[in-house]
Amino acid sequence: MFTGIIECLGEIKSITKSGTNINFTIKSSLANELKIDQSISYNGVCLTVVNVTENYFSVTAINETLLKTNFKSLDVGDLVNLERAMKINNRLDGHIIQGHIDQTGVCTSVKNQDGSWIFNFKFDPLQNNITIEKGSIAINGVSLTVINSKKNSFSVAIIPYTYENTNFHKIIKGEIVNLEFDILGKYISKMYSVYKKTSFKK
Repeated sequence: MFTGIIECLGEIKSITKSGTNINFTIKSSLANELKIDQSISYNGVCLTVVNVTENYFSVTAINETLLKTNFKSLDVGDLVNLERAMKINNRLDGHIIQGHIDQTGVCTSVKNQDGSWIFNFKFDPLQNNITIEKGSIAINGVSLTVINSKKNSFSVAIIPYTYENTNFHKIIKGEIVNLEFDILGKYISKMYSVYKKTSFKK
């Protein structure tokens, strides 16, 4: 489990294929604190650390992960958001994030607000994910608050600290991002859809 409060950025140093899997090696200031088998949020995806050397660590993404995330578009030199699993005795500063990406979204515009930025995103509504005004969403692993919620689009406001310390400063129009919708909203939506189906049968 994660909070969506990014600890640092990592730089992809190599990408190698192994069958249908892809192995990423990342240079990061966190590397010296990681252990093999430890979970880490990598652009919002919960992955297992499989190798650690000085200043570098590696993770493996399986085909299922590649199908549901923006990993296919990552390249050597790209920056990724990193967060270690949360500690139970710490404050939950963001919101509960599982590291299980629901689907990808596309940035449709970035607007400079003279001190902050408004990022607009759209997503495929056929996958039955929803946002609500002032609700939570994780974009590339960053915990954010939804504004301008619509059926297949939403916006978020980014402060300078988040812009500079995550890969949001690299996101431009047309960029594909990883989306994890609020877990509470997903459960409520699922329960409601089941209720509607059973109520019609009575």
